[in-house]
Amino acid sequence: MKIGAIPQSLLEWVALKFEIAPRALLDTHAAMLLARTVMTGAELKIFDALAHGPRTADEVAAICRSDASATAILLEALAACGYLRFSDGRFALTRRSRWLLSDTPSSMRDKLLLQTVEWRWLETLEKFVRSGRPLDFHDTMTTDDRNLYHRGMRALAGIAGSEAARRVPVPRDATRMLDLGGSHGHFAAEICRRYPQLSAEVMDLPDAIEAAAPLLTAEGLGDRLVHRAGDAATADLGVEQYDLVLMSNLAHHFDAGQNGALAKRIARALKPGGVFVIQDAARSERPGETGQIAALLGLYFALQSRPGVRTWTVSEMAEWQRSAGLTVHRARRLRTAPGWVQQPATKA
Repeated sequence: MKIGAIPQSLLEWVALKFEIAPRALLDTHAAMLLARTVMTGAELKIFDALAHGPRTADEVAAICRSDASATAILLEALAACGYLRFSDGRFALTRRSRWLLSDTPSSMRDKLLLQTVEWRWLETLEKFVRSGRPLDFHDTMTTDDRNLYHRGMRALAGIAGSEAARRVPVPRDATRMLDLGGSHGHFAAEICRRYPQLSAEVMDLPDAIEAAAPLLTAEGLGDRLVHRAGDAATADLGVEQYDLVLMSNLAHHFDAGQNGALAKRIARALKPGGVFVIQDAARSERPGETGQIAALLGLYFALQSRPGVRTWTVSEMAEWQRSAGLTVHRARRLRTAPGWVQQPATKA
């Protein structure tokens, strides 16, 4: 998947095709305005105000307690960008805006609220590239930021959770699963729902568990889905304890040595026939070979954590598993999470 300028006329198509128009301006200024416009709509609950039917700009402003004139301009911008439609003096939701309603299972609103924090992080990108010193944001977030971070990650997981659970190769008669760095536990919850005999432990750092505990409880699986405090980088995972180990969105927080060592501990922790799945954004084998999103995320993740941290190629993920003595299987790309893969391996 790619993001960028979409021509709306033959003249615009020619200008973009032959690089006559300054694409960099569209990729930066226009994209920045679009992003902040949608984020503002979500933060002010503009979309919630329209959840029960079309309304005038004045009605929306009254519900959202915002300035009528400025709200009308915002609504016009959202309509121009396809998030609203306008008819007979009233604005209404489109299919695109359904993701931004607060009280729906597929709501992305918390992730958009988190992006106001991420926006501040991205302001330091030039400094990171000059110095090579990342943010290490896990150690600098406020309590409010941390709570929002976990809610935002849960919102993202809600998009791909069902597909991820469907495609994970769960061993027959599996009863015990470990979700490493799973925070909210949604991926483990979706897998457990598909396999009623399965229960899961979600390992994460104590401060992450404190913030994510309400999200785990909201999954409604009771004792089948529990938190376990621990640092995946160093924790003793035991010997032949688990039928399935899922490591989702964690590899990009570790360097190559940490990931290799963790794969060996996971291999020991698997029962014979057990499965280890790395689920993460995958960097292309060669620059420019795959979609933009994975490459942009690679830069973003490198900014976030510690030196030596990055996104990894599928072959690198597979090599950690192979070096741990596991049988590597073909990676699976997730349709609902562009740029993400599942890299599975089994224990003989």
